[in-house]
Amino acid sequence: MSAPALYFDLGSPYGYLATERAAAVLSTEPELRPILLGAIFEYRGRGSWSQTDARASNVKEVERRAREYGLPPVTWPPGWPPNTLAAMRAATWASRLGRVREFALAAYRRAFVDGRDLAELEVVVKAAAQAGLPADELPDAIREPGIKDELKRATREAWEDGVVGVPCLRVGSEVYYGDDRLEDAAAALRVP
Repeated sequence: MSAPALYFDLGSPYGYLATERAAAVLSTEPELRPILLGAIFEYRGRGSWSQTDARASNVKEVERRAREYGLPPVTWPPGWPPNTLAAMRAATWASRLGRVREFALAAYRRAFVDGRDLAELEVVVKAAAQAGLPADELPDAIREPGIKDELKRATREAWEDGVVGVPCLRVGSEVYYGDDRLEDAAAALRVP
């Protein structure tokens, strides 16, 4: 069986929780795959809980899970959720350079630990530098048509493969949606 794939968008607090703990829960490093959650919302015909009456309860749930998982307290970026298009293009670029895990963790921590807005390019550039990427190249890289097309294609293919939101974890042909499904995915990995 190939390595599990973890689909993420840097605006998702549940994606943050899953990315932080996936390797430990799965006992293997998943392949991180950046996708655009906004496009997934369009495909499925409904948006985020962050724009509904469920916002307050989900915010509390994310904070509770972070405590339960031993992660730092969640600090919400001002105006969350941000427009993560540039950040996700940067994640696609980081993936090309073999540093997507490092970049995703740095960016997620800037957003949900430091409370920084990933819609601000300087925040994304600092995450890239922290991840060991040539951060000075990031502004030009995320404007490249190839990066833009790669992210669109990855998102479309993820949708076609059953990814209905983030985080989603693919183990073989099965897709597990949600941070709270990592343990189910881990059990599937252990089945011969």
